[in-house]
Amino acid sequence: MEEYGSNFIHDIIDEDIKNGFSERIHTRFPPEPNGYLHIGSAKAIWINSGTAKKYGGLFNLRYDDTNPVKEDDEYVQAIEEDLRWLGAEPNGGIYYGSDYFDQCYEFAVKLIKDGKAYVCDLNAEQMRQYRGTLTEPGKESPYRNRSVEENLALFERMKNGEFPDGSCTLRARIDMASPNMNLRDPAIYRIVRAHHHRQGDKWCIYPLYDFAHPIQDALEGITHSLCSIEFENHRPLYDWVVDNIGFEKKPHQYEFARLNVTYTVMSKRYLKKLVDEGLVDGWDDPRMPTLCGLRRRGYTPTSILEFVKTAGVSKNYSVVDIGLLEHCIRDELNLTAPRRIAVTEPLKVTITNYPEDQVEYFEVSNNPNDASAGTRKVPFTRELFIERSDFMEVPVPKYFRLKPGGEVRLMGSYVIKCEDFVKDENGEVVELRCTYDPYTNGRNPEDGHKIKGTIHWLSASHCVEADVALYDKLFTIENVSDIPEDKTYDDYLNPASKKILTGCKLEESMSDVKAGERFQFVRLGYFCKDSKNENTYNQIVTLKDSWQKAKK
Repeated sequence: MEEYGSNFIHDIIDEDIKNGFSERIHTRFPPEPNGYLHIGSAKAIWINSGTAKKYGGLFNLRYDDTNPVKEDDEYVQAIEEDLRWLGAEPNGGIYYGSDYFDQCYEFAVKLIKDGKAYVCDLNAEQMRQYRGTLTEPGKESPYRNRSVEENLALFERMKNGEFPDGSCTLRARIDMASPNMNLRDPAIYRIVRAHHHRQGDKWCIYPLYDFAHPIQDALEGITHSLCSIEFENHRPLYDWVVDNIGFEKKPHQYEFARLNVTYTVMSKRYLKKLVDEGLVDGWDDPRMPTLCGLRRRGYTPTSILEFVKTAGVSKNYSVVDIGLLEHCIRDELNLTAPRRIAVTEPLKVTITNYPEDQVEYFEVSNNPNDASAGTRKVPFTRELFIERSDFMEVPVPKYFRLKPGGEVRLMGSYVIKCEDFVKDENGEVVELRCTYDPYTNGRNPEDGHKIKGTIHWLSASHCVEADVALYDKLFTIENVSDIPEDKTYDDYLNPASKKILTGCKLEESMSDVKAGERFQFVRLGYFCKDSKNENTYNQIVTLKDSWQKAKK
């Protein structure tokens, strides 16, 4: 139980139990299948599934598929996959809001018979005008006092498809003078002629979310309906529906603050726009905040849930530093990821005084933080590759890597000295000519050489080639919700968010790596074998932990 900690929601439940609440805790996660889940969804999943698990309760997955225009089976399948990937088992069952359409219709008829709902012929613009403002009460619809018989007949005709889309709605009769705008006779049914992914063409009228959702919760026996804070003002309507339909066991709604992350957009509508316009490489583009994108990039379920847990649960709006998410995966992989050597921008090095046909092996650790990971042997030969950035023809001050006439230690092996270099016709350095000191073989750390610079390397004849994808933030503005009115998200897309390095050199032991395997490329960061491009490694995160440093 301690795994889920405590928060204000759990404090409420604890108090309820203390005061005699004896029902089994039952929660649900109700995503609309109109896009892929993102990092913000992970918070709602963790809160709902974690609360049920903490109290030995039940957790439902229920698709909010009441809007056929935007929904698709592709999203339905992806949502369940992401949910299970996070480890949130829907032990209470998997449901669809559309499976309750018959009950919703019958409950709407009940409200009409009770004089609590009426068919209104105002169009959308007229309804906005009649609704009033935050400081002025609304005005009653001229159709508000239709008789029960007339409303029943009109609602039946709506269901039978006798009216065009948008020509009328069924509205709850509540209070047009209520200070809560959501109680000013809200629409609870509208006419929409669209093929439903599950119900086909059975219906041409659909319940709105604020009407359908509390009904679904009540029918499933949900005890605690946990949702994000934007639904706080909708709670009185939620309670009105439950009370006036007359459910014996009444669910109650509790709200928490949404998860907002720096340099990130959570709008599914905008994320879909990025996909549809080809601005990213699909919903699972590793730059996307979607769970499938994070999974493809190499993030683990445990790192994402640790991020959500650390960010905390409250009712106050906040924007969480994306550096915390990076810290969580970096912290995990530091302990678990095998170390491997990769040279992403290779520069050839020839050791002129090393025998041409000799191969020597140096033993290196697979993970210095995990002794059980063991060691491996890395071959050393006359021709090597190092990173191009580890050599400067005209070095800057305090440059401790390789330079003309300078020495550097090759990690775990010899000290070499740059004697000369070769340039191509464009003046670019293409080869270094070096000598090595055979008495500095790395096996004796007290070899007498005080070398400040250590760089990584690979044997040119014992390596494999791959592409490496480097990623930066998708947006250039920290608080994406704070953009000026004359700007759009598009204005802040980062043109340098993705860079592909081709012809990179990796240890030959990586010739049979499976998709999804994660590694630390020594001195470079953490990387994951891509699931779509067979010979590509995606950068998960760099080695530098800016969030941890900022904390200090």
